[in-house]
Amino acid sequence: MNSTDHPSARWLRRFHPGPDRPVRLVCFPHAGGSASFFHPVSVRFSPAVDTISLQYPGRQDRRTEPCVQDIGTLADLIADELLTLDEKPTVFFGHSMGAVLAFETARRLERKGTHEPRSVIASGRRGPSTSRLENVHRRDDDGIIDELRLLNGTNPDLLGDEEILRMALPAIRGDYEAIEKYICPPGRTLRCPITALTGDADPRTSLAEARAWQEHTEGGFRMKVYPGGHFFLSDHIGAVGDEMARELGIL
Repeated sequence: MNSTDHPSARWLRRFHPGPDRPVRLVCFPHAGGSASFFHPVSVRFSPAVDTISLQYPGRQDRRTEPCVQDIGTLADLIADELLTLDEKPTVFFGHSMGAVLAFETARRLERKGTHEPRSVIASGRRGPSTSRLENVHRRDDDGIIDELRLLNGTNPDLLGDEEILRMALPAIRGDYEAIEKYICPPGRTLRCPITALTGDADPRTSLAEARAWQEHTEGGFRMKVYPGGHFFLSDHIGAVGDEMARELGIL
């Protein structure tokens, strides 16, 4: 991984830095997730793609920093970091909470008229204006762990490790607070196309809710459904990678 001495490197992680690449993929992790979740994606696309994985505050090597418990504020901060990069054709990929962050960051860059993505891939998340009353962030620690077990995206061994949980739970709780308090009014759209990816057995996103992403783009819309639950992409990393490659124009 690159050094984190430069301020932007705290946010923007490149696992396979190298010579200039013609296209860029920016990956937005899920609630409680970290940049390392997308290491396999970086492996697949190196050296053809400048793959950047975001590292939010409050986790791993940023665990001493407070979490940002507001999606709009976090999107503002991410947009500012991306504006420090050279401009090139870019695709955003976000999973779960990361899908909403990708959407909101893209909105900010489109308003600025620079560094905006040419497409957004929204994985494992309902359309932004499709709301549910959820209060996972208000649960006690055991209640949050129950939610993680339901979503089946965390190694069960880690869920039984009290030391690791003690370090990870503040970030997980903070991220859940951010996404559960997020409100998107109908009619908020991107100019670029959106591709929605979802699992057919996701307990937190129905097919109709995933399809609601089409209401948030003035460009094209596609939707792909995979067998599996909330973390379907872990079982279909090859097929999901093909979708990324298609949007990047390298398939």
